[in-house]
Amino acid sequence: MGLLNCWMSPVCGTGFKRKVSVRPNMMLSWTVVVLLAVMKPVFCEVPNPITVRTVDYYVEEEQPIGTVIATVRQDGAPPPYMTFSVQDVFSLSEEGLITVKRRLDREKRDEIKLVAISKSTSKHISIIIHITDINDNSPNFTHSVITENLLESTPENAKYPLGSISDPDLGINSTQRYEIAEGNVNNAFRLTLAVPNSGRQFLDLIINKKLDYETIRSYDLLIKAYDGGTPPNVGSMRVIVNVIDANDNQPIFNISRYYARVAENATAGSTVLQVFATDRDSGENGRIRYHIDRDRSDQHENFKINPISGSITVNKKLDYEEKQAYELIVVARDNGTQKLQTTAVVSVQILDVNDNKPVIDLKFLTDNGKGHISENAQPGDFVARISVSDPDVKRGIVGVNVTLSGGDGHFGLTTRDSIVYLVILSKSLDREHRSAYTLTVTAVDSGTPPLTARKTFTIYVTDTNDNPPRFAQPVYYADIQEIVPPGSSVIQLVAIDGDNGNNSMIRYTILADQSSHAEWFQIDNRTGLITTKARVDCETASEPHLIIMAIDAGTPPMSTNVTVIVRIRDVNDNQPVFHQSFYNVSVFENATVGSCIMKVRKHIGKCADLVLVSCSLRNDQ
Repeated sequence: MGLLNCWMSPVCGTGFKRKVSVRPNMMLSWTVVVLLAVMKPVFCEVPNPITVRTVDYYVEEEQPIGTVIATVRQDGAPPPYMTFSVQDVFSLSEEGLITVKRRLDREKRDEIKLVAISKSTSKHISIIIHITDINDNSPNFTHSVITENLLESTPENAKYPLGSISDPDLGINSTQRYEIAEGNVNNAFRLTLAVPNSGRQFLDLIINKKLDYETIRSYDLLIKAYDGGTPPNVGSMRVIVNVIDANDNQPIFNISRYYARVAENATAGSTVLQVFATDRDSGENGRIRYHIDRDRSDQHENFKINPISGSITVNKKLDYEEKQAYELIVVARDNGTQKLQTTAVVSVQILDVNDNKPVIDLKFLTDNGKGHISENAQPGDFVARISVSDPDVKRGIVGVNVTLSGGDGHFGLTTRDSIVYLVILSKSLDREHRSAYTLTVTAVDSGTPPLTARKTFTIYVTDTNDNPPRFAQPVYYADIQEIVPPGSSVIQLVAIDGDNGNNSMIRYTILADQSSHAEWFQIDNRTGLITTKARVDCETASEPHLIIMAIDAGTPPMSTNVTVIVRIRDVNDNQPVFHQSFYNVSVFENATVGSCIMKVRKHIGKCADLVLVSCSLRNDQ
């Protein structure tokens, strides 16, 4: 570069030029030219060449305003200094102290350049301040809640995208792992991560096991992502998976063979019996229609069946002398796209006159003889014993048809001799859904005309401890000041248990953990009110993490844990303390004005910042 001549003085007026000598192997940026142009003139000519030197400093983001980053020092370029910065993020004092003026955010800007100019020599230093990353961002999902509707026939390993996970932090501070934290019953799902060339992480939900609508109709998955910080920051999303029914279950009759007796003088429309079939599918897949297979039975249509209720009635006049018995093949067919069906045999015997009602004797098969059944009873378990007798038996009229109605398909009848019947459980129970069922046993004898007896009874579903206490949220936050006295309220926790009686009685306990400072707090084991037990100290722990367990009184008991984060707000209860009570400093007599001779620090507790104090040698010392 050539030489630039300038004059700048009151005599020279407002025009100016500067004479700058630059070494051949050095570069002078346009920024430096602007800085020289705005410098206050001290002399009209710079006789010495300007020296350029680059210095790198590193500082973590989110430093408080006023934090000292570094002290600029360079041989031959003594303070005082001046600088110019278009970012206005840092300030440079005349003594060379670089301090933070504005919030630092590496994700917006990771490097700031300054120039320190010695007022006395015009030499300047190029300063690059590198803003380094801290773990100040949590993993973030594209969606907070996603709902997926999946057919139960969806094959295993089918993949469904859940969006991406973003974390602006770097390295170990970025997202490191992920999991299905809650709701993954029977390990039905798993996650997989794809990282394309863009660097973003895309999460997919994989079907791990075959779905079964009849077992679980909905999953509420809580997915969490963790970064590598200590402690890690956590991001979460909910994925609600609704299982859509497929027609994969055929109807099932409560018994495979039905027996009925009907008088030969029964009029058209008289009820013979009612068959009953259930289908575990839902909607049209579980909607059952009944019909009699005319190709294989009752071709003359002496009987008909209600396609919806399954009730079989007399369709034509019967004649005992012509035919004494009928075998009906009854078909139960669902209404799915690919219809499934099953059959049962109905044996109808035609008998003569009958003048006595059947007698129904009901006994519950329980220890105390009362009508109750546990909600964890399994299909096929016995509920009650029903014996049916008919005074007409001694006159040669035998056989009583017994049917069971009510119970919404949860109960059925079985018999081996058409005299003693057993009420059995046909479908699983849930007391929290329904606590009692009213059933009616109907006994129809085979006399002419048939006489009917009914007995109605109620079966109560007893509770088992199959529901743990549940909190409304996984983490609770509370704020208190560190000066609150013992006994002060912190937060009220409430857990809900869907069970009944002792199974729903909840007690609360703080789990002991040395790192959580649980000794500072206590909880009312019945109300869930957390209060302070001792004085809290922000300087010891500013955010204690309490683990609260809610446990019910069932056998065996069930429990749930929840985290309570107590934020302790600091008060000014610590005075500053110097690290030393006496400082001894030596200084050369030729030290220049402004030279730093000592730095001392004072400590005012963990909840406050360190304060840096610097001392300088004055002219009059």
